[in-house]
Amino acid sequence: MKIIIHGGFFSESGTNQETKIAKQQALSDIVSQSYTYLNTHTALETVVYAVSLLEDNPLFNAGLGSQIQSDGELRLSASLMDGKSQKFSGVINIQNVKNPIKVSEKLLSYDDRVLSGVGALDFARTQGFDFFDPVIPQRRQEYEDKLKQSSRLGTVGCVALDTEGNLAAATSTGGKGFEIPCRVSDSATVAGNFANEYAGISCTGVGEDIVSAALAAKIVTRVTDGFTLKEACDKSFVELKTFEGFAGVIGISSSGEMYHTDSHPYMVWASFDGSLQVFN
Repeated sequence: MKIIIHGGFFSESGTNQETKIAKQQALSDIVSQSYTYLNTHTALETVVYAVSLLEDNPLFNAGLGSQIQSDGELRLSASLMDGKSQKFSGVINIQNVKNPIKVSEKLLSYDDRVLSGVGALDFARTQGFDFFDPVIPQRRQEYEDKLKQSSRLGTVGCVALDTEGNLAAATSTGGKGFEIPCRVSDSATVAGNFANEYAGISCTGVGEDIVSAALAAKIVTRVTDGFTLKEACDKSFVELKTFEGFAGVIGISSSGEMYHTDSHPYMVWASFDGSLQVFN
């Protein structure tokens, strides 16, 4: 039974000691709570639980901490994949909901499992998700001042391995900020979030680079074909370098191997498998 989470690739942890400590503490609390939750829940239920906690924390660029797009609107994306059933679900550029990962969870039982924009919002409303404005004053001020604080950009994610040996992955993002309205990130695609019976991966970084590399699905496929998780990640990141791709990943394999890697020194992450690790 193992769990690993990340709090984003672009982080002010490298420049702001106070924020770095706050993020480390938040990740420590969330991964510990989620590991306790995993004791009595499936991997699928746990990744939703963990990512919803990350979405509710304004330190991270998902849910409450999300960036505002160039037209002044905030749009959220999230996805979920169950390694056992091999089902993927997600929402893209959904507005005015609190936890897009929970909307993704509802979609998992439908035939049409990835929705965008107004369709995603209409579905959320029919499922009882009430209006919620996730814009916090800090983000509004950043937008109004036209400040592109790249150190705040990122994603959140979780991969879990439960007591039955099942894997699941979940990823959520508020985008990169000031992007063209309705730009699609990797987070609600199999490039950024993927799991099967052999491994689960959640990515963060430059979404376009992650999509170009088909990163999460490629890593999991390599583990399926016999690579260790480390070997699969390392080979995929060598390929990422050929076009100067910028990404970070967390993952767990069915054998219990946990691994993380990135092309930037400030991806913040935490894991728990009986002992806690928090790093950035």
